[in-house]
Amino acid sequence: MRVAAAAKPAPARSEQIIVFRICGELFAVSSASVQEVRSTDSFSGASTEISVAGLRKVRHVVRRGERSLFIVSGALHFDLPPAPGTLVFVLRKTRTALLVDGIEKMTAMTRLQSLPKSFCHEERLWYRGLTAVDQTVIPVVNPEGFLSPEELALLDASMPTLENRSDEDAEGTVSAS
Repeated sequence: MRVAAAAKPAPARSEQIIVFRICGELFAVSSASVQEVRSTDSFSGASTEISVAGLRKVRHVVRRGERSLFIVSGALHFDLPPAPGTLVFVLRKTRTALLVDGIEKMTAMTRLQSLPKSFCHEERLWYRGLTAVDQTVIPVVNPEGFLSPEELALLDASMPTLENRSDEDAEGTVSAS
């Protein structure tokens, strides 16, 4: 009598993630959605300070060619105590860069659990789901969830005045040639 071989389960599909910290809280993001990681020092000379009423989480914008990249404070976005942040994640396929405190680790995520129903407001847009890393449950952020279309429109509407200001600043500079 031959016993049928047990069907091998398909290998778990994994996704590389970056586990990062904001104000002591852990979050994760797909590494495929992060275009680059920069120190805040490397953005300090290239960014322009902005202030848009009702949108405290965005304080700086960086011009990259024809695009404006809005730097979102992770602390203010997640309603955590304001923190300066040391790293910026430039998010792929968005006009957003995320200000974070630091990277904890890079690892593989093999399971993404859907959000519980207790996540019932705007946070449903912020997160893709939950995962477990080293027996700790961590929310996995949605890269498109940091700025809504309405917030982007508000930021875009403030840009002409920013461009005029940077033109005036450029006129007063002297080339070091």
